[in-house]
Amino acid sequence: MKITPKRINLFMLYNLPLAFIGGVRVCSLTNEEAVVRIKHKWINQNPFKSMFWAAQGMAAEMSTGVLIMNAIACSNEKISMLVTQQEANFFKKATGKILFTCAGGNEISEAIRVSKETKEGQVIVLTSEGKNENGVLVSSFSFEWSLKVK
Repeated sequence: MKITPKRINLFMLYNLPLAFIGGVRVCSLTNEEAVVRIKHKWINQNPFKSMFWAAQGMAAEMSTGVLIMNAIACSNEKISMLVTQQEANFFKKATGKILFTCAGGNEISEAIRVSKETKEGQVIVLTSEGKNENGVLVSSFSFEWSLKVK
């Protein structure tokens, strides 16, 4: 089944309700890049009237995870995926709409190819940058993913 933003957003409603209620939405998805939007609102704010870091983290992780899910769907292989480490940096108060972009599609495809050939797990680090409506970098998240062909 082809993965589309609409299907992923519906998947979130049923399987990741906290992300869905928090406003995480996949905007676009290609083999190379995923863009996920989250809008600052009452449900995802901190006491300082900006977006809570965990809400940003959900959107950032979704941008990396959906890119991996897409690559797995295209590979026609059974592949396990797991976040093994995460790091974040915050640069500006997060208000308004924030777009998280991950452009690690080529690294994912290569890791799947190597895992398929060697039958060993592969570790990749994917970065997602969150920018506000003015294009200013608000936060950056790095996720270490372990991928293994079953």
